[in-house]
Amino acid sequence: MAVVSSSGFSHADMLDEVPALRAFARRFHQNGPDAEDLVQDTLMRALANSDKFRAGTKLRSWMFTIMRNRFCTKFASSKREMVGIDDDASGRMVTQPTQEWSLRGHELEQAISKLPRNQSDALVMVLIDALSYEDAATQLGCAIGTIKSRVNRARHQLAISMGHAD
Repeated sequence: MAVVSSSGFSHADMLDEVPALRAFARRFHQNGPDAEDLVQDTLMRALANSDKFRAGTKLRSWMFTIMRNRFCTKFASSKREMVGIDDDASGRMVTQPTQEWSLRGHELEQAISKLPRNQSDALVMVLIDALSYEDAATQLGCAIGTIKSRVNRARHQLAISMGHAD
């Protein structure tokens, strides 16, 4: 017996879309395991958000949108995390002293603790926990635009507090 979500599609309907999702994922990732991870992430998101599916919408289009959004979110996160070191240079890296980073880390913690609670919560969720704006908005129970504003204000205030404001 097929399990049907409250939105009108079944898990079997979702599974029927897996070949198309795999093909679409290959447009984003040439690496097979990365493409499979994206498909799995898309399926998990679709299941978790099945209540947001609107009757009359094509399931494939809805799932493709989820996949594209997940890829864009992860791509943006990975760009922030990547240091840009090519494989050749990794063997020639020199370890820099950690004292300055430790000091700057403490300064950053203090500056974040001085932010209004709503700004610091949004900033931590988006930048440190690497949640999407949508996920942070859901957790904090507010609009995505509100999260974006809070993060922007928090970044600006941190730049001023740490002496990096233009």
